[in-house]
Amino acid sequence: MSEGLFAGGTYGDRARCLVAPNPGMMTLDGTNTWVLREPGSSRSIVVDPGPIQDGHVDLLDEQSGDVAVVLLTHHHFDHSEVARDLAERKGCAVRALDPAYCVGADPLADEELLDVDGLQVRVLTTPGHTADSISLLLPAERALLTGDMVLGRGTTVVAHPDGQLGAYFDSIERMRALATGGEVDVLYPAHGPVLDDALGTLEHYLVHRRQRLTQVEAALGRLGVARPDADDETLARQVVEIVYADVDESLWGAAEWSVRAQLAFLARR
Repeated sequence: MSEGLFAGGTYGDRARCLVAPNPGMMTLDGTNTWVLREPGSSRSIVVDPGPIQDGHVDLLDEQSGDVAVVLLTHHHFDHSEVARDLAERKGCAVRALDPAYCVGADPLADEELLDVDGLQVRVLTTPGHTADSISLLLPAERALLTGDMVLGRGTTVVAHPDGQLGAYFDSIERMRALATGGEVDVLYPAHGPVLDDALGTLEHYLVHRRQRLTQVEAALGRLGVARPDADDETLARQVVEIVYADVDESLWGAAEWSVRAQLAFLARR
């Protein structure tokens, strides 16, 4: 995984990343807002316009030019908070998988192909982090915008109960198939730096999550729990204290979400 402060930039011929000023434990260097534009076109697609902090929407308004549509990879506020504001400024629609976050347009659909002045973007439903998570394939760059399903550093949270571990595994496998099939070489995450080794990163994610699941199973054995209950907050915290004993306690709250998703997954086996 890449290290160091990520400040955005231009990637390939069609993608520019503007990092929102909302750094933190969950957002890393801040939310990556992606501005996608076909060379020679005046119109762009803005992905995850981000939070309201410190005039980020003003920066987007200034630097995104004519915007054909605003897209959301999922509903979390650090991705969606200024979507309506930006769309109103630009006179365009907001589209997401969840109809509640759409403005002036229909929800996105799996395998839908968007075309803006020759810029093609393919929508992939990739639930796991949340139920409404999507990824966006940029075929001309062999790049995949991963939202929060894959981060530029570390690994993502499966946000139980909205996020589901079974769906997460299926989605990462779907992304991995794109990489093994030669459709994706690089990942553009919604937090942290761009990842040039798409296949290696996705395989790392699968291995890491399966290792964590094995560790959770072992912790349940130590606790004498045969059938876990994901809604038992006491149990989830006990598991976190065992599995994440070597992790800073400031991260235990986020770890507990993922552990509860793992407990729910194991309960259905």
